[in-house]
Amino acid sequence: MAMRSAVVAPAVGLSAFRHVVLPFGTSIINAQSWHLQKRCLHSSYSRTVASPHQLIMNCCFDPRVGCISTSDCFRNLISRAGCKDPGSRMAATIAGSGVEIIDDINRENSGSFVVTTPLYYVNAAPHMGSAYPTIAADALARFQRLQGRKVVFVTGTDEHGEKIAAAAAAQQRQPKDHCDIVAAEYQALWKEDKDMTKSELGISYDRFVRTTEANHEKIVAEFYQRVYDKGDIYRAQYEGLYCINCEEYKDEKDLMEGNLCPIHRKPCLARKEDNYFFALTKYQKAIEELLTSNINFVQPSFRMNEVHGWVKDGLRDFSISRAAVEWGIPVPTDPEQTIYVWFDALLGYLSALLKTGMDATVDNAAASGWPASVHIIGKDILRFHAVYWPAMLMSAGLPLPASVFGHGFLTKDGLKMGKSLGNTLEPKDLVARFGADAVRYFFLKEIEFGKDGDFSEERFINIVNANLANTIGNLLNRTLGLLKKNCNAKVPRDSSSLPEDNPIRVLAAKNVETAKRKYAEIHFSEACDALLSIASAGNLYLDERTPWSQFKLGGAAAEAAALDLTAVLEVVRIVSVGLSPVVPNLCRRIYLQLGYSEDSFNVISWKDAEWGGLIAGQVMADADPVFRKIEEAGIEGSVIANKRDVQKGRGKKVLAAVGDN
Repeated sequence: MAMRSAVVAPAVGLSAFRHVVLPFGTSIINAQSWHLQKRCLHSSYSRTVASPHQLIMNCCFDPRVGCISTSDCFRNLISRAGCKDPGSRMAATIAGSGVEIIDDINRENSGSFVVTTPLYYVNAAPHMGSAYPTIAADALARFQRLQGRKVVFVTGTDEHGEKIAAAAAAQQRQPKDHCDIVAAEYQALWKEDKDMTKSELGISYDRFVRTTEANHEKIVAEFYQRVYDKGDIYRAQYEGLYCINCEEYKDEKDLMEGNLCPIHRKPCLARKEDNYFFALTKYQKAIEELLTSNINFVQPSFRMNEVHGWVKDGLRDFSISRAAVEWGIPVPTDPEQTIYVWFDALLGYLSALLKTGMDATVDNAAASGWPASVHIIGKDILRFHAVYWPAMLMSAGLPLPASVFGHGFLTKDGLKMGKSLGNTLEPKDLVARFGADAVRYFFLKEIEFGKDGDFSEERFINIVNANLANTIGNLLNRTLGLLKKNCNAKVPRDSSSLPEDNPIRVLAAKNVETAKRKYAEIHFSEACDALLSIASAGNLYLDERTPWSQFKLGGAAAEAAALDLTAVLEVVRIVSVGLSPVVPNLCRRIYLQLGYSEDSFNVISWKDAEWGGLIAGQVMADADPVFRKIEEAGIEGSVIANKRDVQKGRGKKVLAAVGDN
């Protein structure tokens, strides 16, 4: 990029800037007056700008002191300088000794929300441990779309490294052939389709990145060179205990007896290598200040405490190349070595944003939507995302992600489920037996996202039957039956005609707001609870008002009963909007039964969760169960037995009861 020495702003707001290049420490002169607390997260550099004409930006423009979030600084600045779109972000990229600032790619990324899953190892087929964060990220992405945000949902596969090469060899495949096969399995399971087969989870991703893609490899090589040129990469020897499955050196104090990795329960191997290292220690202070100044950078809060502990113990430089691993991206400065899989994979979040037709450069990728709003990851890879990744970005002069959310482990028999442990719960099998709605709902509603959770098939079936089949499905079914019998299947009144102080209307409004807040906080279980409570209230309302009896009385009683049916159907409609991030297929079926078209459901927004959507005269469909109850009971091992058959001594009959019929 072309460099300029300085720019002095004209006597207009900064919103007039389209393309500005500034050297470090440049003062921005502006004739407007404002008093701005510069939100650079380095407290030692933060200051209040008292002058009506000057804002000193030296920290924000100097990656040598580790700018934490240029977007935060710029957002405050432009909002006070007459920008008509203060929510827009600014992308900053380092070019030599200066910084190029692009006004949010001409506002193109305004209001955007970038959510990522981990990039999954392709050493084996996807398991529930990889499906879990993907379902969560999908629910968050769908919720943000309902808010009107421009969402970029990134997922993908991590395809380099020793573990992948070994897995390919075990299958007598070439590494790339193996990666192609397993990546296709992920894409098939993630597939979104309104007519989902029983093997699809309905993941609405926008970008699926593979780290073997040519564009990704170019961006990794350029990023490495940028950090190398910064002086943050050096060559040295290292000796330690290495976990192949974690792709990480381990401290002996953190291992179990026999030098077993506490995550994979496999022995770590003694290794001595001559590799290239990233100077993480140079960023000790910057990482400390990031964590203390931005208390929401790592979530939930107890995960932040873990990260504080690691940083307090003192950061150490880490190896970013491997001399003995051939399956990887060659080190630009030394083709005899390959880039460490984590240094490679983390950059997938950036390369995934690159738009079709753009040259594969770091700057172009960053200009296409970076930084991420949230990385959703497992707690076992928290250190890489909350410590290594921010330091890498600081070194390269790129903004940091807004937050990192570390979820807990799914357990089976008290152990984390994972391919390396051989105790996986296969999502493909679960979806084939019970449907995507049931799987998505259980793992988001019944397990508090962020904490560990244990899977029990009996509990799984009880929860989805009680919540989806009974509380929601049966409420819709019986109300539609009453509507057809007494109102010719037409909505008798506008739902807005129910008094605003009616208890069920008040409850619905309150709980919708709660659900909105909880979704935004990535508290899916609490969001589901709030919405399910609306449906439970609908059931109670119907039971207390007994419209079936009131219709028989005729006159005013029948009129009141008609309004009661409208109210209950409005409750179901609101719940279907609110739960659509979690169980989109179920909610689509509900919407269709309420007389809406497929196109109407496809364009719903969170505003549709407000009371007043149903209009008098709208024709409802005939009642048909939107979620069929799983007829089960006795469970032995992983087999679902038909309770009636067990009681009659006819053995264990497996039922293929599926909710998504």
